[in-house]
Amino acid sequence: MKLTNEVKTALLAIVAIVLLVFGYSFLKGNNLLDSNRTFYAVYNEVEGLSVSSPVTINGLQVGTITEIGFLNKKGRILVKMTVQDNFEFSKKSKAQIYGGDLIGGKSMAILPDYTAEIAKSGDTLIGEIDEGLLELVNDRLKPLQEKIENTVVSADSLLNGINGILNEETRDNLKGTIAKLNETMGSFKNAANNLDGLLDRNSSKLDNTFTNLDEMSTNLNNFSDTLSKVEVNRLVTEFEGVIKDFKGIADGLNNGEGTAGKLLKDEKVYNNLDRATKQLEELLQDIKLNPKRYVHFSVFGKNAGEYKEPKDSLK
Repeated sequence: MKLTNEVKTALLAIVAIVLLVFGYSFLKGNNLLDSNRTFYAVYNEVEGLSVSSPVTINGLQVGTITEIGFLNKKGRILVKMTVQDNFEFSKKSKAQIYGGDLIGGKSMAILPDYTAEIAKSGDTLIGEIDEGLLELVNDRLKPLQEKIENTVVSADSLLNGINGILNEETRDNLKGTIAKLNETMGSFKNAANNLDGLLDRNSSKLDNTFTNLDEMSTNLNNFSDTLSKVEVNRLVTEFEGVIKDFKGIADGLNNGEGTAGKLLKDEKVYNNLDRATKQLEELLQDIKLNPKRYVHFSVFGKNAGEYKEPKDSLK
């Protein structure tokens, strides 16, 4: 049977369309010859997830994202995915959007669960979004950004305050103060130079002084050694004996023992001494007033005149 050119052209067009469909599906990660399952997941946002993004289980790609669109007028998003038929998991498994960086996009990972009924094609899995690198960086940088902003505002306020303080008069005063500080430092430098010269000129004297101090310290050490060798206990014992003797003498005087004790305690002795002292004083007064009565002589043998009682000056 001979085919006409029109039939050949039609067959060629059909084959081209079939190859185009298979190729397009293959490029999207779908193999029309395989019996894949279809699952859905609902999100508030997909954060960069796109059609043809891989679907993985434990890091192994098992399917692709085939369709992304709005679920309702509230803005919720429905994601459709295909998964190979050779791995089973329950309806409680989670479809987690993860990854994403400065270069690559988001991916879908199925976190399998085995505690419930096995999921079938057409079921809706639990949608979940994992924090990616950018989200973590943003969360960490946000407090730091606020602190930096506050620091910049504080630094700006500080600079404005400094500019307000450092007016022309203040700057002139600071310049004068710095000039005086320079002069003071120069004076300190000169004083240090003079001190160095003084130390250089008197270094020998200083050496002799320190030598004398060393000798004096040695003598003091020897003296302290000598003091340590003195029989301190014997000296203390003798001193206690002397104190005991003085105490005995004081006790004897208080008790009226001995001449000194009787003189202090016996009123008769005191009265006799007082009377004898008074009589001696009267005798000396009489001798002073009438010396002729006690001492007299005459060249011609004339007798002494009649005694006249003197006028006592003690009365």
